[in-house]
Amino acid sequence: MPLDIKLMAEICEVAGAPGYEKRIRDIVLREVTPLVDEVSVDNLGNVTAIKKGKERKKVMIGAHMDEISFMVTHIEDGGFLRFHTLGGFDPKTLTAQRVIVHGKKDLIGVMGSKPIHVMTAEERAKLPKTTDYFIDMGMSKEEVEKYISVGDVITRERKLIEMGNCVNCKSIDNRISVFILIEALRTLGDVPYDVYGVFTVQEEIGIRGAQVSSLMHQPDFGFGLDTTIAYDVPGAQAHEKITSLGKGTAIKIMDASTVCDYRMVEFMKKTADKHKIQWQPEVLTAGGTDTAAIQRFSPGGSIAGAISIPTRHIHQVIEMADKGDIEKSILLLQRCLEELDTFDWAHR
Repeated sequence: MPLDIKLMAEICEVAGAPGYEKRIRDIVLREVTPLVDEVSVDNLGNVTAIKKGKERKKVMIGAHMDEISFMVTHIEDGGFLRFHTLGGFDPKTLTAQRVIVHGKKDLIGVMGSKPIHVMTAEERAKLPKTTDYFIDMGMSKEEVEKYISVGDVITRERKLIEMGNCVNCKSIDNRISVFILIEALRTLGDVPYDVYGVFTVQEEIGIRGAQVSSLMHQPDFGFGLDTTIAYDVPGAQAHEKITSLGKGTAIKIMDASTVCDYRMVEFMKKTADKHKIQWQPEVLTAGGTDTAAIQRFSPGGSIAGAISIPTRHIHQVIEMADKGDIEKSILLLQRCLEELDTFDWAHR
């Protein structure tokens, strides 16, 4: 089935700062409500879509809705904004970017910094810091204050485009996983266990939504859904690549927050091979995902693993994923959920 690029673009482009996920949550609710048996929203804002299975065991899938963003901390004379980051940024990626300030109405701003023409030699040699940047609204302070207040959130502005066999946009991390979870629920057949598709909040600032949701649902099994590093670019050594675009979905073995259950890793590999789904292993020595909370935030833990989507240029506005890898991620998730009862889960 061809990918719904129009829906993918809507999901990736919409604003959803950590703690302010309403716009993306509304899209998720619109899409998943007809596909499942129950839908709910908890106090933190996580969306849980439940498809009933034959047995009352639970399997939770986590895909976070939020995106790395900013918050207004001060309005300078001249109408310039100072900000705090929400999530992890490489400061040099802020240069020459447009942003959207979500005040009383949405307003476009641009990231500004000291022009290189007036920098000292010492300043030119230094790596930039986020505090070197400000947001230029093109308005006076009086005009800015009509619409913007300290505490308003700011998201990045960039449309989704297709490039070759890839899609490119801001917030592929992690909106592509939101898309994958929706499409897996759309195509899912009968399942042995209750499926809890959870669209989580506030992952980028500490995996907070998944912690709350795992505590509430107490899953027996779990899958994280998130992007991972594809460092398959000029200058990368073979051992640095982590994953590569176009070589299939990735099965997580570990990251800095999770060592995936060896039984789940084996099950996912066997399921992929059985259905001829191209896959690649992911061993990531830094970073973490909702998988950590799904695995650990319930009594006794859950048997958890993760499907990772290879992505170039992560945490930039030019994140890139391969359409074939996206399709294989949907299919692997679907098959794993449908066949979870066919594996011997005993420790051995």
